[in-house]
Amino acid sequence: MAAKRIGFVQRRKAAGFTQESLAEFLGVERSTVGRWEGAETEPQAHIRPKLACALKVSAEELQSLLDDITITDTNPSDRMTYALENPTSADLVVVAYLHERLRQLDESYDQESSTSLLGTAGQLHGQVRYLRENAGNPRVRHALYEVEADSATFMGQLTWDVSQRRDHAASLAYFGEAVTAARHARDPSTESYATLRMSFVALYGQKNAAQGVTFAEQAAEVAKVVSPSLTGLSLLHIAEGHAMTGALKECEDALKKAEAQFDRVHPDDLAAPHYTVNEYNRLAGSCYLALDLPERAEPILRMPSRALVAKKKSQAIALGNLTLSLIRQGKLDEAGATMHRTLMPSS
Repeated sequence: MAAKRIGFVQRRKAAGFTQESLAEFLGVERSTVGRWEGAETEPQAHIRPKLACALKVSAEELQSLLDDITITDTNPSDRMTYALENPTSADLVVVAYLHERLRQLDESYDQESSTSLLGTAGQLHGQVRYLRENAGNPRVRHALYEVEADSATFMGQLTWDVSQRRDHAASLAYFGEAVTAARHARDPSTESYATLRMSFVALYGQKNAAQGVTFAEQAAEVAKVVSPSLTGLSLLHIAEGHAMTGALKECEDALKKAEAQFDRVHPDDLAAPHYTVNEYNRLAGSCYLALDLPERAEPILRMPSRALVAKKKSQAIALGNLTLSLIRQGKLDEAGATMHRTLMPSS
């Protein structure tokens, strides 16, 4: 597989060096710099202070540049095969390959069935766990924990989908694994998201509103220091849990707190693309539907039902809830038309 340290290359160029001039400054061969940039090797310890000085970065920033590897060819290679046969040899390039494969699968979630993704995702998750359990390098093991946290979260999501939201135990086990891995990786965002997924199982699968609120509260607490978007999503599910028990005031208090998170979102908030006005409206509408206030739910649900075209699964949920709100108001003809759109969401 081909790989590249793109951030390292950009930093070298920004510092005014070509490969040749940097090699000359450091007293190494140009090919040595090329191997660093191709993620084939790393600079030896004795040369790192001079390299950091040349690139105008700290030692910690240099390490981050070296750890940031982008896979440019995702076809499996002898390197991956060798790593699986000799797991203590796994390096950051192998980790980057696994991360890229997981990213591709995750991007397919809204376009492909969970059943079609489960086998490949399960195989990938098994490889990640196996390599993490046997990793000899602490940096590699830490990086594998990061991938495992994301992979376990994805597996919990797929498993629950494929079981038609009936296999709560398997899904919760995966999400629990994700929380543990995220804590090892010191990744509060992923820990929060996996905990939030546990609240989904409690709310929508087990129909346990109190447990769902507890998980969502835990997710919000973990997220508050790193991600207003995840905090907002967690608050929305706290609101939904209260709605399920008929607690209007507590529900609307949580909705107000969730809405306030939009003003706190910052460029480094990785979850920002997932916390949109459309997602807010979809869940707020669901809350009012659960509170048996269909006349308040309907206008809110109309907005995401039109806007979530690219997210077919979310759009189908919004359309289904809109249909229910219309039925409960006696608007049967309009409910029928909306039901058709639910069954054919691309229309």
